[in-house]
Amino acid sequence: MTTLGTEQRPLWIAVIGAGPAGFYAVEALLKGDAHVRVDIIERLPTPFGLVRSGVAPDHQSIKGVTRIYEKILADPRVRYFGNVSMGSDISHDELLTYYDQIIYAVGAQSDRKMGIPGEHLIGSAPATSFVGWYNGHPYYRNSEFNLNTHQRVVVIGNGNVAMDVTRALLAPVDTLATTDMADHALAGLRASTVTQVVVVGRRGPVQAAFTTPELKEFGELPGVDVLLDPVDFTLDPISEAQLAENKVAGRNHEVMKGYIERGLSGATKSIHMQFLWSPLEIVGHYGHVTGVVMERNRLVDDGNGNVKAEGTGATRTIACGMVLRSVGYRSVALPGVPFDDKRGLIPNIDGRVIDTANQTPIDRTYVVGWAKRGPSGIIGTNKPDSVATVTSMKADWESLNGIADGHRTGYAVATLLTSRSAQIVTYADWQKLDAYETTNGNTQHRPRVKVVDIKEMLDIIKR
Repeated sequence: MTTLGTEQRPLWIAVIGAGPAGFYAVEALLKGDAHVRVDIIERLPTPFGLVRSGVAPDHQSIKGVTRIYEKILADPRVRYFGNVSMGSDISHDELLTYYDQIIYAVGAQSDRKMGIPGEHLIGSAPATSFVGWYNGHPYYRNSEFNLNTHQRVVVIGNGNVAMDVTRALLAPVDTLATTDMADHALAGLRASTVTQVVVVGRRGPVQAAFTTPELKEFGELPGVDVLLDPVDFTLDPISEAQLAENKVAGRNHEVMKGYIERGLSGATKSIHMQFLWSPLEIVGHYGHVTGVVMERNRLVDDGNGNVKAEGTGATRTIACGMVLRSVGYRSVALPGVPFDDKRGLIPNIDGRVIDTANQTPIDRTYVVGWAKRGPSGIIGTNKPDSVATVTSMKADWESLNGIADGHRTGYAVATLLTSRSAQIVTYADWQKLDAYETTNGNTQHRPRVKVVDIKEMLDIIKR
């Protein structure tokens, strides 16, 4: 029998998820002499994952990476099946029937809860929902954020997502209106009465997870003062050592000290960056958020050369009308695929998905991105991560028996998906929708005007 990976018997690989990690995996798979065919299967009609629905609208330059992804989609060895849901439209076992190998690139679609009383109150929400709302993600377009009934929002978390939502809440709406922010979000922010955002972290300024460019952007927001408490910058010995060793922490520290020295300008809006506080309870009235109870922390040695936050018992309540939590993200379990519920990811060794009962790889199944390693890093971090998984996949090619050669044309799985999905979206279909959005954007001097309803997307493609 002819060897797999030849012109006569090309390898067929399915990538579930059309975000950055998935595209970098496809790019790595197509390099080399082997004949490979790749089907990208995505639950939304639109590709590009978090680049479209997660990157802040005022960070348009980052979205330029989609030019690379577009070239991959245009490759004749690649097919795009949008609007297809893993589980309901095709199962894991069926994927194994039609593909020699499967890569799950499904990201971390869910958020971590804080596990405190009052988290269910109206006005308490994950930052992911707010990001999805202003970025026009179809699943979040109908979310409600009552921004016109209060002046203060508390954001729990010290990562870049916390920085993004803070900027979105306080940036001039006329500036945001030149981006691809969803129209419904622009309308909501125009009516907003929010003038103050309190950004709270449980550890100190040295341990904050945000990066320096995002931190600097706070100081560039017109009409916004940045407030910090000098007390938070009295460092313990371990934090002092970390500051000396960690260049990012050092740069952040200098920027924050600059904000303290700059003082107040009398601006009408403000960002309060507060460290060493943990939320104990969200309080409310008639089911709506009215404040959050915070406990003061101190940093103690965790025995591993790091510090952990320990409550001191001292508390205070910050009055607010909305609480956005940005305390971490987790993947969601997929039918028929092993899942580590404690860590919130797909268990794997070197990208090979493993059965947690015996720690051995399951048949021809791999994982990349946040679903593989947890929610860490920036978009570019996914490239070496995906390359590492593809290296494992290529190492396994020699031992592959392969699917039935009758399925190696790709026709059978295409027929199956067409029969299951309400309407398959191909790459050519996406190009129609992309042209529609960018044309509408051009008339408004914007990158694009996003279509945020799946039914409307499919109708535009049909037209």
